[in-house]
Amino acid sequence: MQCEEGKESRRLSDSLKHSIDTQDQYPRMDLDSDPSSKPLILVKLWCLLIVFVAALVAGVSPYVVKWSEGFILLGTQFAGGVFLGIALMQFLSDSDEAFENLTARSYPFAFMLASVGYLLAMLADFVVVSVYGKHSPSDSEGFTVQGSTQQRKSIYRAGTSQSQIQQVEDEIDHFTKALLFRVISFGDSVLLITALCFHSVFESIAIGVADTKARTWRALWTVTLHKVFTAIAMGISILRMIPDHPLVSCIAYAFAFAISCPVGVAIGIVIDATAPGIIVRWIFAVFMSLACGVFIYISVNHLLVKGYFPQRTVMLDSTHRKFLAVVLGVGVIAILMIWDESTSACG
Repeated sequence: MQCEEGKESRRLSDSLKHSIDTQDQYPRMDLDSDPSSKPLILVKLWCLLIVFVAALVAGVSPYVVKWSEGFILLGTQFAGGVFLGIALMQFLSDSDEAFENLTARSYPFAFMLASVGYLLAMLADFVVVSVYGKHSPSDSEGFTVQGSTQQRKSIYRAGTSQSQIQQVEDEIDHFTKALLFRVISFGDSVLLITALCFHSVFESIAIGVADTKARTWRALWTVTLHKVFTAIAMGISILRMIPDHPLVSCIAYAFAFAISCPVGVAIGIVIDATAPGIIVRWIFAVFMSLACGVFIYISVNHLLVKGYFPQRTVMLDSTHRKFLAVVLGVGVIAILMIWDESTSACG
């Protein structure tokens, strides 16, 4: 009898211990952490509105404010640093960590898909250049090129001075650069806004899946900071890519980027309410890897290398100032990544 009572006592003790451990591991859900609670949903809706307005205003600001050419010159380099930092420090790290959690294989899926994204961006660039190169130049432009060539030949025949010959060469070179710039500008802007929207949607999911009001506000802080700097960088880049930048077009690009933020928050709310599956994590990992490659291509090939060509000589157009602007852009993202919790929130 005493033996049976001892076994029963140990069984009750083990049951109580298991119950305590379970409560420690899975705390009791209160009203603040309930995904369907009205206060938490209201906070997320406020976050949805805040991040939309912040991204829209930041994206339109480079068009509304008449920035100087020196600011645009260094701002383009800053934008390249921001995009390069986001691609390597956030996109690549997030996707690599996601693949580590999804599969036990040691294959570098994130780096492979980032390479694919880079090649896809390069292929799209080649297609845009070839298509618009065949249809974009008008007869008057062809006449201008032909006339400039004939003018150069006549100058050579007339024995003109070297300074005049160099001036004509510079005019032809400037016209060629402007024509090529106009050809690739549409493709660059499409690649840029597409990659930014993918990133914006997935990053904003962190707000929607937060399980408490405190974590929601903390995710808003991180996401909004990223959105503001990225939107400003996007606006400066579009300003470089679209020389004629009418107000309707600039608002359309900024709105397309800004609306993707609430879309991500809404997706996060739905995911939080319906329990995310393995497919969501795979989509996140794949698209972040591809976006990484696209961002690296745009940053290096079109922002850092080509940059912005001022119409006149500006004092800020120097190599060391451009380098410092790039370092500042990368440094801003490096500092913001200290508070980044998008991976833990989405994973």
